[in-house]
Amino acid sequence: MKKTFTAFNLAEQQIAQLDMQLLKRRLRMTEKPCDTTALVNNRELKAFCSNDYLGLANHPELVMALGEGANKYGVGSGSSHLISGHSIAHELLEKKLASFQNIHIPDARALFFSTGYLANLTAITGLARLAKQGEASIYSASLNHASIIDGVRLASAQTKATVILFDHQNLDSLIESLKKDSNSLKLIVLDGVFSMDGDLAPIKELADIAEKYDALLLIDDAHGFGVLGEHGHGILEMFNIYSKRIIYIGTLGKAAGVSGAFICGPSILIEWLIQKGRPYIYSTATPPAIAHTLLKSLQLIEGDEGVRRRRQLNQLIEIWHEEMNFSKWKKVVSSTPIQPVILGSNANALAAAKLLDDAGYWIPAIRPPTVPLGSARLRITFSANHSAEDLRALIKTLKTIEHQLESEPQL
Repeated sequence: MKKTFTAFNLAEQQIAQLDMQLLKRRLRMTEKPCDTTALVNNRELKAFCSNDYLGLANHPELVMALGEGANKYGVGSGSSHLISGHSIAHELLEKKLASFQNIHIPDARALFFSTGYLANLTAITGLARLAKQGEASIYSASLNHASIIDGVRLASAQTKATVILFDHQNLDSLIESLKKDSNSLKLIVLDGVFSMDGDLAPIKELADIAEKYDALLLIDDAHGFGVLGEHGHGILEMFNIYSKRIIYIGTLGKAAGVSGAFICGPSILIEWLIQKGRPYIYSTATPPAIAHTLLKSLQLIEGDEGVRRRRQLNQLIEIWHEEMNFSKWKKVVSSTPIQPVILGSNANALAAAKLLDDAGYWIPAIRPPTVPLGSARLRITFSANHSAEDLRALIKTLKTIEHQLESEPQL
C-alpha cells in the first residue's frame, strides 16, 4: 500500500537531506547594533560578513534621524503608495535619489521600495509587460542574484517572455543572440557588482550593446551604490555612463546603512511601473520615518564623510591584495569590499568558518545554491569602520587556519 506523506513528513525528510549535504542554513542571533563587532550567544565576534560597507548602520546621526522621523511621521504608512501611504518623506527621498542619477539617465525619476527583492520583481515583471504576450526577450546574466532570477522567472511565466542566459565576462553569446532577436522588447538584466565574487559588470560595453540592438539595460547596483564613484552614486558614476536605455536599481540597506531600495529610470518607464508594477501597487509603503532617515544617509554618502569612508575602504582593499596570499585557497580578484576566498567543498568551507568562529571571527560559509556547486567559500566583506590593524589580524588568522586545514586529511 502506497504510503501517504504529509507536508510535515516531506519537510522533515528534505531538511534532513539538506543537513546530510551540509547545506542546511542556521540562524544566529545578534545582541547589539550592526558594526564591526557582533555579540552572539554572549560572545563578542569580529564581524567581516556584513554589507554595511560604509559603516553607517549605527551612525549616531542616522539613529537621531530615525527618531526625528518617527516623531514627525509616526511609525507606519497605513497603506500602499497609491492609496494614502505616499508621504512627503517618500517624495523627497525619491527626488534626491533621482538627482544622484540624473546626469547618467535623462529625465530620471525614482521609486522607493521596502526591499531590493521587491524592486527587482517590480522592474523586471513590469517592463516585460510593455510587450505583447510572447514578444519580449529577457537576457539574464547566469550569476545574477536570486531576486533577479525570481523576477525573470515570474516575468516569463506571466508574459511568456523568452529567457536567455549569458556570461557577463564574455558577451559574445549575448551579442549573437541579440542579432537574431526580432521581439519588440529586449531587456538585458544583471548585477552591477556581483555579490558573491565582487567583480564589476562591463557596463560600458553593455550600454553600447543595448544601444546597438535596441534593448533596455537593467542594472542592479545593490553592492555598488554608496561605494562606487567619487560621490558614492554608484557604478554609473564610476564609469561615467549616460544612456536613456538604463534602469538602475540601488539598495539602501547596505552601504546606505538603513533599509529599502529604489528603481531609477527615465520618467516614462517609471510612470509605467507605477501603473503596472504589481509588487509596488499592492505593497504597503515603507514607514516614512525610514525615508526621512535615508535622506540623512544620502547626505553623509555625498559629503566629506562619505569620501573619507570610501577612501578607508579602498585602503583596506589594497592591504588585502598586497598582504593576503594563500598557498592553496583561491582568492578572487575584486576591487570592491567583497573579497571571496574559494575553498571548494561544503565541508572545507564549514570547517574554515568553524575555526574562524573559534578564533573570534564571524565569517559564515557560503554554499550552493547561493554559489555554484564546488565553489563553497568564505565571503569576506570590509566596512569603513574596520581598521588596518583589524584586517591584518584577520589575515594572520586566515593564514594559520589554511595551514591547519592543509595538514589535515582533505574533505
